[in-house]
Amino acid sequence: MYAKYFKRLLDFLLSLIALIILSPILLIVAIFVRIKLGSPVIFKQERPGKNEKIFMLYKFRTMTNEKDENGNLLPDSQRLTKFGRFLRSTSLDELPELLNIIKGDMAIVGPRPLLVEYLLLYNDEQKRRHDVRPGLTGLAQVNGRNTISWEKKFKEDIEYIENITFLNDFKIICKTVGKVFRREGISQENNATIEKFKGSKEEQFNG
Repeated sequence: MYAKYFKRLLDFLLSLIALIILSPILLIVAIFVRIKLGSPVIFKQERPGKNEKIFMLYKFRTMTNEKDENGNLLPDSQRLTKFGRFLRSTSLDELPELLNIIKGDMAIVGPRPLLVEYLLLYNDEQKRRHDVRPGLTGLAQVNGRNTISWEKKFKEDIEYIENITFLNDFKIICKTVGKVFRREGISQENNATIEKFKGSKEEQFNG
């Protein structure tokens, strides 16, 4: 009943309240992003949402647009500045996603919205993560975030959608706050964030 009738309403109301309360912080961050990283301040990227419907995700940009001599963007690790790392480690770059929640593209808690290119790589079980709205935070984010394997992330996503309750959402939100303050799980070893998903190992082996 919670998932069907109350979750969306709570997401809308809480995100609207958070956006109003945090508006001074969003303004300050936007100014610093403009000064330190340039324009545009907001990073926009298509992501798949519920039922694989594509929407435009909003985040504060954390990288420069530096390119090599051939006009190609430099690797993420070279474009991610110290300021950008700070935004990611504090999750301040995620704040514009409150707009996505208000619009109905996302929820406060749910599987994180990943890249569109991954849609063709999921197995049938992993595709179930799109049975619900993607979230600002989720079970995988409080149980390792970017330090766990893709297979583990997807298992956490499925576990979440099979047990959507108000209590579980509340616990995940509380754990998220603790993770943000401790700045845990931000990046994978030897990567600026996390290595791209290339398909499940089991799928590759069976293929």
